[in-house]
Amino acid sequence: MLGFGACVCIASATVGIGMASAQDLLPRERIVTPGGNLEIDPNADIAALVEEVSAVAREVSAKSEEVKELELKLGEQERAVAEAELRAEAARRGLEQATQTVQQQQDDIDQLALARYRGRTRSVLGTTLSSENPQEAAERLGYMGALSRDAHRKLIGSAKVARDSRAARAKSEEAVAEAVAKREDLARRKFELEKHKADLELQRRAIEERVDSLNEQQRRAWEGQFGPDVELDPALLDTLAASGTGGQAALSALTRQGAPYGWGSTGPEQFDCSGLMVWAYAQQGVTIPRTSQAQIAGGRPVPTDELQPGDIIGYFPGVTHVGMYIGNGQVVHASTYGIPVQVVPLNSMPVAGAVRY
Repeated sequence: MLGFGACVCIASATVGIGMASAQDLLPRERIVTPGGNLEIDPNADIAALVEEVSAVAREVSAKSEEVKELELKLGEQERAVAEAELRAEAARRGLEQATQTVQQQQDDIDQLALARYRGRTRSVLGTTLSSENPQEAAERLGYMGALSRDAHRKLIGSAKVARDSRAARAKSEEAVAEAVAKREDLARRKFELEKHKADLELQRRAIEERVDSLNEQQRRAWEGQFGPDVELDPALLDTLAASGTGGQAALSALTRQGAPYGWGSTGPEQFDCSGLMVWAYAQQGVTIPRTSQAQIAGGRPVPTDELQPGDIIGYFPGVTHVGMYIGNGQVVHASTYGIPVQVVPLNSMPVAGAVRY
């Protein structure tokens, strides 16, 4: 995540993002005219270099974030498919059990009906003769009738359970089919993106070589593209230490000042922009989304004039970068390759929104 596209998160992946070739990113020699050395404003040259590398870095980061986002979604969909299949299997077992119960009860009723049909007169006479008195005979005959009525009621109830089970199985199998179809669609999209990974790695290395080859003056310009490091007020640190979850998250993020930027890293030694947010909140036992767009979409929106330490700030159109507000109009962020985790002014980049967790 380089330059102004430090943490691009694209929910709907598009394979055909154009990128400069790795060769185009390699250090270039200054062109000299036949009439002598070409006078170039060094500061303008450095600014152009920073903008050039940052522009390509945005595209590289976008592709990297697409792959990362799809991998997260694919993992979620795999779990959804597994859960749907478990529910479908439970529904199938329930239907089988209900069907067996209905069949057994129907068999019992059939046997009872057949027995009564074959020996109704004998059964009534036998019951009467074997009884001690008319009252006992009536009770026995009533009991036999009650058995028959109870069997019918049970059969009706079981038949309803079977119908409900059949409907549940159909619904669960439909859910499985939908989950599998979505998983297959995500897998196809991920496969298309994976085909571009080799070129992505080449371009990452080319950017790193370009940044690593900067001279001292160019390096200062590169590291200062988001503004100079801000000196922290000791009183602010004391305030954060005594504050709630957000302040504690900000304090955790500040402990990583100077840590190097790492593509797709969530710490504790290296970070990308959204990875620093994830790590800082994880130290407080709080889980937040992994990517920059998801982080801004997942929190409670807050206006910039009501910011509190720990709020996550989204930057640039499309929320391609995030940082964490620490108070005093300052944010801590992991910006791009070659720039360690640093504290910069809140408005050193165009703000796209802010949220609270």
